[in-house]
Amino acid sequence: MKKVNNCILLLLIGLSLETIAFGQVSQLAIPNFSGTWRMDIERAGGVIISSYFKLHQIDTNVNGTVVINGAVELPLRKPHLDQADLVFRTAWNMDYRLHHQDEKLLVTIKHSSKGIEKAYAFRVSDSEALPPQKITLPELLAVPSNQLALTPPMGWNSWNHFAEKVNDSIVRAAADALVSTRLAAAGYSYINIDDCWQGYRDSEGNIVPNKKFPNMKALADYVHSKGLKLGIYSSPGPFTCGGYLGSLGHEEQDAKTYASWGIDYLKYDWCSASRLYSNDELQATYQKMGLALAKSGRPIVYSLCEYGMGDVWKWGPKVAANLWRTTGDIQDNWLSMSNIGFSQDRLAAYAGPGHWNDPDMLEVGNGGMTATEYSTHFSLWCLLAAPLMAGNDLQKMSPSTLEILSNSEVIAIDQDLLGKQAITIFKEGDVQILARDLKDGAKAVGLFNTGLKGQIASVSFLDLKVNGKQKIRDLWLHKDLGQFKSKFSVHVPPHGVVLIKVSPKAK
Repeated sequence: MKKVNNCILLLLIGLSLETIAFGQVSQLAIPNFSGTWRMDIERAGGVIISSYFKLHQIDTNVNGTVVINGAVELPLRKPHLDQADLVFRTAWNMDYRLHHQDEKLLVTIKHSSKGIEKAYAFRVSDSEALPPQKITLPELLAVPSNQLALTPPMGWNSWNHFAEKVNDSIVRAAADALVSTRLAAAGYSYINIDDCWQGYRDSEGNIVPNKKFPNMKALADYVHSKGLKLGIYSSPGPFTCGGYLGSLGHEEQDAKTYASWGIDYLKYDWCSASRLYSNDELQATYQKMGLALAKSGRPIVYSLCEYGMGDVWKWGPKVAANLWRTTGDIQDNWLSMSNIGFSQDRLAAYAGPGHWNDPDMLEVGNGGMTATEYSTHFSLWCLLAAPLMAGNDLQKMSPSTLEILSNSEVIAIDQDLLGKQAITIFKEGDVQILARDLKDGAKAVGLFNTGLKGQIASVSFLDLKVNGKQKIRDLWLHKDLGQFKSKFSVHVPPHGVVLIKVSPKAK
């Protein structure tokens, strides 16, 4: 028995020593991720996007952030060591695995949309990941109006469908499609290039497009030859949201370059400017480009993309802006669209000719909603006097998508010269009714059903503030429904709309 006990004791001692040794090896095997690491990835057009991993490690605990080209800084979500690799997720649905190899990191990134890509990251100084220095902002003043966009701008934007895949050919094809589908004849006039067109700055600091856009002036000439206008995109920060070059410190220079190319519209996205300026400095920051555009010698519509921060609707006209975003980015689903569209009431007083609230681009035809929901989307945006920027592939539209986007009677509501944004006049359960005044004295009324079952919706003429018999016309059916005395009732399908024009009976 004593020999057995001794054997057990020796076994336990051996296991303990092995455990200690294994722990030491494991501890020694854990690499040191602390510090700043730079990773370069070539994006579309040959542009290099630099990301910085700013990591802090104590034993097996690691935290930090990822700075993407100075534009955005994303925290590490649930970082942990997996077999000595650092694994974490960031916003934008990106999963990272960092494998330590001889003082460099093999970085594997899994994107929800782009698949998997790999690159090496190398140690750099902490200061390299710092954002560029902010520049002195101007004193606030009122920039004269450019007298553009007296009705909400209409056109097409590349981002929602093509994102960073956009190139010269895609833009030309969109211009062709806008004409061939007769959307141009319906009022869509702008072909807008969103992010990912920028390349580098030459020796004099002039912005040069990347390889996907070999000749921006020639592209503008082509778009103009179709009777259309060309728009472009930048940021008041050092980089755009996609990590491409912004306009920080080059505002007047870029505005003159855009004018020389023949650009007609600028979307100016806050993005990396948030790393330099506070929301209190939004107005002064956007004023710099507003002044630069005014000096450029060319009429250019000015679109602010600041996600509704800083009460932009109160000062947007003062920086000569023609439209400003009132929300975060729209997504191609019912929840996102309806949450945005039905939350604009408080901003109605700030919309009018030359200055519009912008609830973001249209998702009609991108596949995330039904035809009924897209009709609701389009009706809601038109009632809101919102800019109508199609965001789909114009060359591959279904008949129902084209029918929605080209409905002249619905578009006429959006483009009404009075420019008065609709407000909610009734809401009960799943029924919500929005109405707006029109220049000819009529009312545009949307009877919406936000629920999952069909509903009877009724609009009272008392709520509309109209007297006597009224003529009702259904703008989707293109049909006069007759005369009504005190109210109008109709069945509305789930997630659907009945959009009507209410006009006084002729005496």
